[in-house]
Amino acid sequence: MEKKIVDQFSEFAIPSYEQWREVTEKSLKGASFEKKLVTETYEGISLQPMYRKEDTDNLPFLQSLPGKSPFTRGTKTLTNGWEINQEICVGTPTAFNKVAMHDLSRGQTSLNIVLDTPTKRGINANEAVSEVGKAGLSISGVNDVVDALKDIELAHVPLHLNAGANSLPILALFIAHLEKGERSVEELHGCIGMDPIAELVTNGRLNYELEDCYSLMADVTKWAIENTPNLQTILIHGNVYHDGGSSAIEELAFTLATGVEYLHALITRGVDIDKAASSIRFSFSVGSDYFMEVAKLRAARTLWAKIVKTFGGNEEAQKMTLHARTSAWTKTVFDPYVNMLRATTEAFSAAVGGADSIHVSCFDEAIQKSTTFSRRIARNASIILKEEAHIARILDPAGGSWYVEVLTNEVAKKAWELFQETEENGGISQSVIKGFPQKVVQQTASKKVRNIALRKDIFVGTNMYVNIEEKELDRLGNDETSQINDHINQVKSRAYISVESLAAISNKTEASIKAAKQGASLGELAKATGRKSEAVLSVKGIRPTRGAIQFEELRQTTNANAEKTGKRQSVFLANIGPIPSHKARSDFAAGFFGVGGFDVIQNNGFASAKEAADTAIASNADIVIICGKDEDYQQIAIPLAKSIKNATEQVTVLLAGKPSEEDQVSFKDAGISGFVHVGSNCYDVLSQLLMKKGVAVS
Repeated sequence: MEKKIVDQFSEFAIPSYEQWREVTEKSLKGASFEKKLVTETYEGISLQPMYRKEDTDNLPFLQSLPGKSPFTRGTKTLTNGWEINQEICVGTPTAFNKVAMHDLSRGQTSLNIVLDTPTKRGINANEAVSEVGKAGLSISGVNDVVDALKDIELAHVPLHLNAGANSLPILALFIAHLEKGERSVEELHGCIGMDPIAELVTNGRLNYELEDCYSLMADVTKWAIENTPNLQTILIHGNVYHDGGSSAIEELAFTLATGVEYLHALITRGVDIDKAASSIRFSFSVGSDYFMEVAKLRAARTLWAKIVKTFGGNEEAQKMTLHARTSAWTKTVFDPYVNMLRATTEAFSAAVGGADSIHVSCFDEAIQKSTTFSRRIARNASIILKEEAHIARILDPAGGSWYVEVLTNEVAKKAWELFQETEENGGISQSVIKGFPQKVVQQTASKKVRNIALRKDIFVGTNMYVNIEEKELDRLGNDETSQINDHINQVKSRAYISVESLAAISNKTEASIKAAKQGASLGELAKATGRKSEAVLSVKGIRPTRGAIQFEELRQTTNANAEKTGKRQSVFLANIGPIPSHKARSDFAAGFFGVGGFDVIQNNGFASAKEAADTAIASNADIVIICGKDEDYQQIAIPLAKSIKNATEQVTVLLAGKPSEEDQVSFKDAGISGFVHVGSNCYDVLSQLLMKKGVAVS
């Protein structure tokens, strides 16, 4: 007998959205639906409390498939997941090789080489001693490349390398290394990429003529198309905007505008559109807003496909190669193990969003260079998402979610509007010169910083839920000072050949490779290809920073003062009445002052103003905050404050809560100097209190 399937919900009428909203608004008891249930993002998008199928009815890409234009759902029809593309930030070639060999044998699948500042700028180690090896690998000649890549089979390991404004010197050294070892250059795959706009935006200066950079970009790309067809030559960074505090929309729009400028530069210099587009790789940061970041990556592929199609590129050329790194903005110095959780959720966003390769930040990234342990944890986060959570088995895991589909469309629309505004300003380079992206990013960053100060945006362990007893992270990393000094001395002792200017040579890449094989240094190659000793172009830069940094500086100031004086600034909680009467506000006050590193003196409450005042005075606290119910304040708070101020004038008395303006006057007359509540700017209040107590805030 055939079983009858019973629909358990068939007896219930399906309510309409209007009916649901009507019931919901009644439950809000007069409060605004929009203010209570609609969330406004930094992108200018209003997130609704509920999304429905009809919200997706007119979305242009909804019926698209993975591997098909416009690639919203990904660029592949089959997936092996993403490359585990962890940054290796080690100062000297020999030490780099040791770390790279270790990490590649333990799950890393791509070689992400971070260069130090002199190398990216085309300066030899002996010419910039103070910066050598600080931010990454120092390379001055082909011998350094040989040492760094010893026993690494580049035929089996993709490269990912940000070469700065001019990739030709470093590319020439890598090719010279392969040819001297009699290995085919065709085996090189991945990306050795240049991004002069990112260098200009990050540093505020460029030591090359921008047009010269574009000519070199075209020259290198043409050579790579003929000789290393699986090597991309341009690496566009959205990170420079994200790390400065931008929204997802701003990062996406300015990055796409950079892509358009590079495409135009390549095409006008004779590179076919299909080859030009396929030579570009994008790198985005992935922040803590999970669904927004998923939508950003999906929208990025959609818009890039649209752009390349407009240029005349075929469907294959419309595919975006997308690298994601977990956000530097969200990482903290205090409570650093929380960074493991942050990086994991961000990597999850990148994986679900369809990134082709992912770097997961080491939890100690904001404190020091990575250690064997921190690299292992970061690497394993990606491996677990891939191998144990099986995220890599699904194409477009977020596809079909009404919320994600609508959000992807809204992100794409907003980013396209800002992209068009950038183009109207003359394109990304002219916009940067005019200061347009800098202004836009600064406005968003200021909003974020204010919300962090107000603790609307929460950094666990830094501006909320602080562990005041936290011990400083053990420094497990190796001190590279000795190795770096030895490396600098080796560079000084080498005899490099001089290189005449390559400006007049038509095939600069071949000439540079030949010179590198003969013993030219990175610095000589950079000079010969256009690097000037002084900045050619200067703009207002976008300084990379982190959201938690102002609170970290506040706490570091408190800690330093405690070490100097032997005591912390102390706060006595003058709790009025039994525990239920004061607990909510005393807990709030303890957390509020804890984020500044203050010593909070707690208790179970006092029955009278006299008892509270006597105990507060005896505690020798620098600050007293009165905590209790509003109805108790008139009777107890005023005599309590007067008693404390009469006994010891230098004590600052505060009150937890936000009384009416009329009550504030009477409280201030009694000696209460301020009011602390959920709307208070935590950073401003704490920094002003410290300065009042003679502690300088940096």
